[in-house]
Amino acid sequence: MTDRIEVFHYEGSSSERLDHFLVSCLPEFSRARLQGLIADGFVWVDGSPAKKSGQPIESGTNIEVRVPPTQPSGLIAEHIPLDVIFENDDLLIVNKPAGMVVHPAAGHDSGTLVNAVLAHDPEIEGIGGEDRPGIVHRLDKDTSGLIVVAKNDAAMRWLQEQFRKRTVQKTYLALVDGAPPTPYGRVEAPIGRDPKSRKKMAITSPAKGREAVSEYKTLETFRKHTLLEFHPLTGRTHQIRLHCAMLNCPIVGDVQYGHDKMTLELKRHFLHAYKLKITLPGEQEARIFEAPLPAELEKVLDFLKKIG
Repeated sequence: MTDRIEVFHYEGSSSERLDHFLVSCLPEFSRARLQGLIADGFVWVDGSPAKKSGQPIESGTNIEVRVPPTQPSGLIAEHIPLDVIFENDDLLIVNKPAGMVVHPAAGHDSGTLVNAVLAHDPEIEGIGGEDRPGIVHRLDKDTSGLIVVAKNDAAMRWLQEQFRKRTVQKTYLALVDGAPPTPYGRVEAPIGRDPKSRKKMAITSPAKGREAVSEYKTLETFRKHTLLEFHPLTGRTHQIRLHCAMLNCPIVGDVQYGHDKMTLELKRHFLHAYKLKITLPGEQEARIFEAPLPAELEKVLDFLKKIG
């Protein structure tokens, strides 16, 4: 494959940053990717390599962009069944099962959502990063539910901007041991890396962690458990699990932050991303997508209802 060559002519009435102009010319690419092309010498201004991303350009400037073909990432496409809730030319919304890791990492180089997505749509390779193509946000391995995968750079940028501005509304169902101190509430507790274990996160001081905010309400109460609906307003790693533990009502099955032993017959923690409100690329109104509780979680609720 050869480089894709694009030529543009700037005719603005005032000077403009080079990278800003290119974003308007090549909306399918993120600003970060265009800045990378500039830094790597793939952008020329009036016959000379661009000096920097913020280089000012004036009316009459000619710009040439050479886009190299996507290099193979080394990731292997695997034909793993996907529960696709929605799909169009810009994105996939998948109902991820518990036990599936989102992207390859140490100890998980196969069987991930990324491996499955690459088999579903090979064109996603290289979108947004070589090791996690198309991945806009993540879910823990044992958390099931809705996750969004971008299919092109323009969609990736559109979706990431919504997550950055916190306009995406994510709703989780969590069954917890015990009950929170109030039927509904808001938790504001910073989260950072646990200094005693690099594999865990922890509630920290504001100086050592990042802002983490969650809202919750009670949906149903049982003798020793409570079904909660959670709305994370930020997206920190293990946020809902840590905030539940902080409220002294850890998520059922969360042996990392809760009880050492299972309090109910379940092989995973009871946390499911069941609703997502998001505006799709090119649309004005947000849409709502839902994924029903997996059978093993429904079975646990049915059991609790039977025993009162």
